[in-house]
Amino acid sequence: MAHLLGGSLTLLTGLIGLAGPAVAGAAGWGLEANVASPSYAVAEPTSTDLNVDAVVLSCEQGAGRRGVQLRLYLSGAGPLAPKAAAAALKDDPKVELAVDGVSQTAELLFADDFVVVADTADGAMPLLSDAFLDKLQAGRRLELRFDLVQEPRGEAPSFDGSAVVDLQAGPGGRAVAAVRRCAAEPTQHLAETPRGR
Repeated sequence: MAHLLGGSLTLLTGLIGLAGPAVAGAAGWGLEANVASPSYAVAEPTSTDLNVDAVVLSCEQGAGRRGVQLRLYLSGAGPLAPKAAAAALKDDPKVELAVDGVSQTAELLFADDFVVVADTADGAMPLLSDAFLDKLQAGRRLELRFDLVQEPRGEAPSFDGSAVVDLQAGPGGRAVAAVRRCAAEPTQHLAETPRGR
């Protein structure tokens, strides 16, 4: 069964609100504008066959610490799904993260208007690990590979969708570092991430 993000994350999103339009610039990361310490970075996928409109790194508060979260904002209403023909979606979808071809598994969690991809957590708050953020900061290419669609009986699970982000376009690793600095700050400066692009 798919993991649903319950009240704490939905409430947090409602309390902090969502900012207006995302930062301009379609290539690479765009940082939150007009602030001294950006709390989020946004990128449009360079390629995707899914209904993913924007990939967002955001500074979020967990139970005992702040960290960075990876969110996928979708184009239009509906679940995360391939753009192609309608197909039955799995109750337990899977995701794999690959930076420069080196893969690792992660968890998919679903909120009302975005999807979170995480490889660790602080209490109930899904986050990205420092080790994975190191890879994002230094890497050139992030590929998110998804297994979302039910396979015919007897067929092995396989990836049926992906989204690719150019990690070095625009400010590149400096954007990841800026959001990480927000997560390390002692003050309550949380992301007011855009709803989409």
